[in-house]
Amino acid sequence: MEFAAIRHFADSNYCYAVEEGRFLIRLETKRGDAAAVRLHVQEKYLPVSYRDTRQAYDMTLACSDRYRDYYEAVISVDVVCLRYFFQLEDASGKVTYFGNHGFYDTCITDIERMFDCPQTLREEERFQLPPWAKNKVIYQIFPSRFATDKQVPDEVWYQSPIGLDADLQGSLRGVIDHLDYLQELGVDILYMTPVFRSRSSHKYDTDDYYAIDPSFGTKDDLRELVRKAHSRGMYVILDGVFNHTSVNFFAFRDLKEKEEQSEYLNWYYPKSFPLTARRGEKPSYKTFSFAGGMPKLNLRNKETADFVIDVAAYWIKECDIDGWRLDVADEIHHGFWKRFRREIKAVKPDALIVGEVWHYAGDFLGGDEWDSVMNYPFCHAVRDLIAQGTRSPSAFLGDLGFLRGNLHRALGGYLWNFIDTHDTPRFLYASGNDPRKQRLAAALQLLLPGMPMIYYGDEVGMSGASDTDCRRGMLWDEARQDRDTLAWYQRLIQLRRQEPALTEGAVVRQYAEDSAGLLAMTRQLGERRVTLAVHAREGNAFLPELRGEFDLITGQEFSGTLGAYEAAVLVEAEGSQAI
Repeated sequence: MEFAAIRHFADSNYCYAVEEGRFLIRLETKRGDAAAVRLHVQEKYLPVSYRDTRQAYDMTLACSDRYRDYYEAVISVDVVCLRYFFQLEDASGKVTYFGNHGFYDTCITDIERMFDCPQTLREEERFQLPPWAKNKVIYQIFPSRFATDKQVPDEVWYQSPIGLDADLQGSLRGVIDHLDYLQELGVDILYMTPVFRSRSSHKYDTDDYYAIDPSFGTKDDLRELVRKAHSRGMYVILDGVFNHTSVNFFAFRDLKEKEEQSEYLNWYYPKSFPLTARRGEKPSYKTFSFAGGMPKLNLRNKETADFVIDVAAYWIKECDIDGWRLDVADEIHHGFWKRFRREIKAVKPDALIVGEVWHYAGDFLGGDEWDSVMNYPFCHAVRDLIAQGTRSPSAFLGDLGFLRGNLHRALGGYLWNFIDTHDTPRFLYASGNDPRKQRLAAALQLLLPGMPMIYYGDEVGMSGASDTDCRRGMLWDEARQDRDTLAWYQRLIQLRRQEPALTEGAVVRQYAEDSAGLLAMTRQLGERRVTLAVHAREGNAFLPELRGEFDLITGQEFSGTLGAYEAAVLVEAEGSQAI
């Protein structure tokens, strides 16, 4: 057994309260290294000679990634402080004991050689997430390109490719006018990219955080949009660009004019004066990337942090929005986000806080900063599996296992799973404009736990290259839409709602056949078992053991064969019902 791969810390990542009196404890090992793992526990402050509180539990192999196995046990606890250690057995029957980062050949009896978990501390740190958001379907809207309430010629609205500054006159009123469409699609949450005053089409360089951009409408329009969405049981999330401003923001204008004498000197990161951003040179101040038009805010400065938090609270109070998606959030320090969470949750306890990070972001997801994250690892894995064909099904399952094994269990229903955004090429474009591939990607997106985020227009077959061509005008003309893809999205969202085992069930079996491009995941909720089967290659793939089961997507008996880029959702035929 490879000791270097065995990993556990007595912290909130590996040992935490899932509810009062119930704790999850997790251990990592090298993949396939352990044949069995047992967890031994006892009370710290009661000697065995006084009262024997020792208990042992078999640990379950909860998931695996490409290199590690993750064992878990959920136990009932009523102690002051829990002491515990692990018993590991390999395939040959050799047993090793692991406690307090040491390995032993004999069972551990000295409590100082055990791990330590104060129960009250962990219960007071319990992960609190907005219950309304779990497993909900998100729809991302780019307001300037989604819908308009004005008369815009088709040759303007449907131009492709489209440039950065094309003015399609999209508006909040246009979004309001299409709420029925979004509701019929099955959307639960509207996420809109920035709506505040800015001179760009994308609005990620904010001039005024307290004003809706006039091209989009007014604060009353936003208030009406939120109210009408709420009346339909839908929610509204806004985009918070708090990492940087525009050069037209009042504090940066003052700094540029007054330099060292500006009262906003500590709002930014000036390196030298005068402030310059010449083409081909690094700006003389910190920015987002090296974009001179987006100077970076210094949120370690209390006055700057106060301003940003006041902005975030203002729009919740004024328009009753339901949360924030935070732009470039991993480039802002943890101390600010901890304060942001406390103060925003004080205004609206169930507000949803989601960070944008393009990589694994476990350090922000400890329960005291963000509620969730844009799940770029999922996006990359789906693109590699289906669009590029460079990732094997077993590696894809390993990617899912890595997230499951390294994040808090509660986050499984909250990660924002997407296949493209306003910052990436459209999935359809990345797939060579093959609708079969996009529909298969949508099946993984919509039929797995998490919060699937649909980028506007994906459901009607919108294409587009990388930023900015991925931001074309929404296809409202039905003659331009892929109606089969639209029906596919509607069917999958309906199935997601009707079959809770897909998102709430525990994984009881996973299967991957890399040579055939085949994977299957079976989940169980109560007595209900459902299998999602996916074939991510050309040709046919065969699942003879599932022949005769009922496919909830087609409403027919499963033949045992999946065609190229096909998916099936299978249950036992008896008592099944098509959607």
